[in-house]
Amino acid sequence: MKSFRTWIALSLLPVLAGCGRRHAAVDEGIRTQTLHWNISGEPRDFDPHTTTLTTDAVVIQALMEGLANVDPVTAAPIPGVAERWETSADGLRWTFHLRADARWSNGDPVTAADFVYACRRMLSPALGAEYGEQFHCLKNAVDYAAGRLTDFSAVGARARDERTLELELTTPVPYLPSLVAQICWFPVHRGTIEKFGRIDQRSTAWTRPEHHVGNGAFVLKEWLPGRWVRVAKSGTYWDRARVRLNEAVLHPIENAAVGESAFRAGQLHVTNAPVDKVPAYKKDPRLAALLVESAILQTYFFRLNCTRPPFQDARVRRAFSLAIDRDRLARHVVLADTAAFSLTPPECAGYTADRSVRTDVAEAQRLLAEAGFPGGAGFPALEVPFYTEDGAEQPVLETVQQMWRAHLGVNVALLRQEMRTVIAARNTGSYHILAGKWLGDYLDPVTFLELLTTNGGNNRTGWSNPAYDRLLAEASTLREPAARFARLRQAEALMLAEAPVIPLYYQPKRVLRHPAVRGWHANLLDVHPLKAVWLEP
Repeated sequence: MKSFRTWIALSLLPVLAGCGRRHAAVDEGIRTQTLHWNISGEPRDFDPHTTTLTTDAVVIQALMEGLANVDPVTAAPIPGVAERWETSADGLRWTFHLRADARWSNGDPVTAADFVYACRRMLSPALGAEYGEQFHCLKNAVDYAAGRLTDFSAVGARARDERTLELELTTPVPYLPSLVAQICWFPVHRGTIEKFGRIDQRSTAWTRPEHHVGNGAFVLKEWLPGRWVRVAKSGTYWDRARVRLNEAVLHPIENAAVGESAFRAGQLHVTNAPVDKVPAYKKDPRLAALLVESAILQTYFFRLNCTRPPFQDARVRRAFSLAIDRDRLARHVVLADTAAFSLTPPECAGYTADRSVRTDVAEAQRLLAEAGFPGGAGFPALEVPFYTEDGAEQPVLETVQQMWRAHLGVNVALLRQEMRTVIAARNTGSYHILAGKWLGDYLDPVTFLELLTTNGGNNRTGWSNPAYDRLLAEASTLREPAARFARLRQAEALMLAEAPVIPLYYQPKRVLRHPAVRGWHANLLDVHPLKAVWLEP
């Protein structure tokens, strides 16, 4: 039998050399400017205000556009619907000037009122938007979201005219341009929303291909669940002259090994690389050219349900964290020197947390005994639901499972499930331990730290600490970066001491990319705007 390296090299040779057997999807895609991209999971919905899934976000970023875009190289904010913006001296008032030629896909102009409507929708109590906290920086937004204020005109989002949007804040947000580049800040077409439901209604028919109205570089042509999402270049987009792809077919292949096989067979231009096959790609120079490996703002961690025993007890949570040898995980299982010592990745827009997470087996055993489970005696049987995208998760979890058994005398079962099932367990709190990851939404440590605020839309642990909330609130009032980061370090250290989450490693990004793909760059946010991508023989 051929070795894996030889086999994969031979199977890819026709693609790399442009000769031999032709592969319909990849080669036809190059000819027609149709990108085939495996987004590694089934989308749930294309409503920018109600989704939290990266698979949904990939599609939404093609179909819609916010005030700012994400630079495909640096991940910094660049003009989008807003051609420019400025802020007041105190940082509390931002003015965005919209493009005159911005259009919805039905031909309607995109106006400042569309962004005001989006803010109102995100803050509507009945919508229950998970990212609603991002809008609490607006004046009176907290009271409106809580139902204490019913007049939205008092909230700090106003259309001065059709092309001028003003945002009034309660505290300075120096990273606001990065914030408004997120999909939850995207505008929605009011007429379409209200044709199929209320402003605060989820999961209506407006996101179906036959009804969808967007303002992005592409339009939604087809969605066949389990097969693909197809988007096509928009004829109304303001920057359409510089969009080079005609179509993109987005495939929902969750299993990284299956995606890699499709890549070798010439059916995909881009897919995630299975971790166990990365060494084989690196050994052969021809194959190494297909592998793109980069650091991104992403942390893999456990959530612990602090509302259920035994994890109501902080001693148990800390014991589970202290019993894990993260260096061993990173070097021998994840195959990267990326052991996590905090929830936030290092050098996150200039911020690096104190090294709060460590390994101390003796202390872990002492804490577990103190909590009533000496040597693991009497500890309840627990399960860890998980799903896998690049093949890394299962060996990591199996290694941690062995560490908990050896160091604590605790047996934890692993339960591999579909992504949708794991997400449902997370959203409903029907779990004890949940494996997952978080990819930063914007270039600031708050994108991670707000995960643990009391009653936060993405805080699925049930953990609450007023001191933590207060430190984050104090940090939001500080404009000087060093002082602000010092408060954030205090908050993160406090949170990690109580261990509602257990960081494991900072997850690198490994992608297999066909040589014909251009304009696809590694960046910290792992965002790849399709308007910047094209295919070249």
